Amino acid sequence: MVVVGGYGAVGATVAATLEGWFPGRVVVAGRDEARARLLGGVRADVADPDGFRRTLEELGDVAAVVLCVEPPDTGVARVCLERGVHLVDIGATRRLLDGVADLHDLAAGAGATAVLSVGVAPGLTNLLARRVHEAVGGAERIDLTVLLGAGERHGADAVRWTVEGLAGPVAEAPLRTTLPGHGRRTAHPFPFSDQHTLPRTLGVEQVTTRLCLDSKPLASALFGLRAAARSPAVGGGRGGPPPPPPPPAVRRALTAAFSRIHLGGDGFAVRADARRGDLHAACAVTGREQSRMTALAAAYATRALLTGVLPVGVHHIEQLPALAELPESLGAHGLTIWHRADKLGP
Repeated sequence: MVVVGGYGAVGATVAATLEGWFPGRVVVAGRDEARARLLGGVRADVADPDGFRRTLEELGDVAAVVLCVEPPDTGVARVCLERGVHLVDIGATRRLLDGVADLHDLAAGAGATAVLSVGVAPGLTNLLARRVHEAVGGAERIDLTVLLGAGERHGADAVRWTVEGLAGPVAEAPLRTTLPGHGRRTAHPFPFSDQHTLPRTLGVEQVTTRLCLDSKPLASALFGLRAAARSPAVGGGRGGPPPPPPPPAVRRALTAAFSRIHLGGDGFAVRADARRGDLHAACAVTGREQSRMTALAAAYATRALLTGVLPVGVHHIEQLPALAELPESLGAHGLTIWHRADKLGP
């Protein structure tokens, strides 16, 4: 199997975990040939699908590819799936996830499986959403809250993606909620892909995901910069015109905040709330090192692929019953599951 970006913040843990389970079967790949070669790997550029195809041909019998870096389009996914190579994609950009989902028939015809929405958000958020959705017998609304540790150092892709999210339009209001180990927090709407995927996969009319940080001062600064990037006279809410792009200075400030300012810890929390009429169900998980947990989730999904328990085609993680107990599996790595009975609060 090939782990693309296997020397990065997430990919290194994916590669090491899979190597422990499947000794001698893991190849590290990436655009930085020198770093890949140091780990006995090869060069592979996700922006060059033709070159990626040649790399797969040279490697020979590749069972699965784990994408730990985000490609510019679906070219690499198509290359893998049309060859019958399984795919695990930790990407979080809605446009790309939708594009890979459109390759379902191609994958199924070639006998390949792709697993999308793998990680913490999307990923654990999707799995918890399914649990609370089923707990109320079919939710009318699901609210997802993600708290990230501001002290954790993230890779360049994660920083870029977060800044783009902070610069994007806002359609919902902030929400006060209780997160285990972190107390009451104000979470702000953030364009995680799960809130666009789950209405389709679960049939829930309204899903909103919100973000907060463990460092309250940094959270106030970041979301203050977000507000500064918008003109009060311009909409951006539901039904209104989108706000203009934030000035370059604001983007630079946001990037600097996430790249160089580490005021918090490395803990994270995810909470899902489902409501149907008077019924309410809530579930949460807490852990440390969000990047590590994303990598472990990807490794477990890849192991499920290689053991043949997943159906062919392209599926988001919440659509795969074989991965429904992933939070329990991650308990061995420090993930804790909380329910309303654990006094999650309203």
